[in-house]
Amino acid sequence: MSFSSNVKKELTCVPVGARHCMIAEIAALILMSGEIKCEKNFYTIKFQTENAAVARKYFTMIKKTFNINTKVVVRRNKKFHKKQTYILEIEESSAAEKVLRATTILRYQEREPILKEYVDLTITQSICCKRAYLRGAFLGAGSVSDPEKGYHLEFVNPTYKHAEYIKELMVLLEMDPKIVSRKNNYILYLKEGTQIVDLLNIMGAHIALMELENIRIVKEVRNNVNRIVNCETANLKKTVSAGVRQMQDIEYIQDTIGISALPDNLQEVAAYRLEYPSATLKEIGELIRSPVGKSGVNHRLKRISEIAEQIRQTRGGIRND
Repeated sequence: MSFSSNVKKELTCVPVGARHCMIAEIAALILMSGEIKCEKNFYTIKFQTENAAVARKYFTMIKKTFNINTKVVVRRNKKFHKKQTYILEIEESSAAEKVLRATTILRYQEREPILKEYVDLTITQSICCKRAYLRGAFLGAGSVSDPEKGYHLEFVNPTYKHAEYIKELMVLLEMDPKIVSRKNNYILYLKEGTQIVDLLNIMGAHIALMELENIRIVKEVRNNVNRIVNCETANLKKTVSAGVRQMQDIEYIQDTIGISALPDNLQEVAAYRLEYPSATLKEIGELIRSPVGKSGVNHRLKRISEIAEQIRQTRGGIRND
């Protein structure tokens, strides 16, 4: 089972709560995965999902909230070996109208019915209803990627207005989702691990939240270790390369004018570098009769390199880097 499926399974087990919270969750489910028909003031609501647990929760909430029995049809596409599809339909017009008016999806203007693409703010006024609405929206048409592969959570909205409505809810809860169009839908998504964790917490998927957090911690530690190792490797390569160049310069001076031609302070550093090729600058500085620090040793070695370069230019020599 995928991580996204596990999240949905956990969300279907979240207690339905008070009536106003159930109405908010039902409204989101209908707007995300429902089909509303209105013909001559005759209403029907069809809700469709491939998730049995989601279908069960929708059926239960409709029954508890409105005392309506929903017709259930199970279909299976044998040709393409797809999962079973659960179709839940409220066929009685008065019952469907009752649900639509309670969720504010249906309103009347001068006795004319108007089906809206989003619900009134009164439906999600309280924080518990905001949580319920986002939970219903995710159960209806949401998904989240495997955190081992990357961080991405999205809601597939049928209309731009509804995508904007969910975005406003999430912004109020201190998240920053984005909206893009994909085919005939509008995708509202999050790509930051911390914000996905926050949303899972808000919706009530606490087990999935802990799993994602554990993966994030492991990945962060692994990345930090890799960065440290890469940094140390780069520094080591830099140190080794510098040491090799220093040895080449000193040997070149020895083969041309001789180390004895260098000033006394440079002779000493050159001699110890030849004798201890793998020693650090600090260790060389401690060997000198009048010890100096790393910067002092580094300065003298740079001076030696400059002298070697001057000799090469004079004699036409080439450094073997």
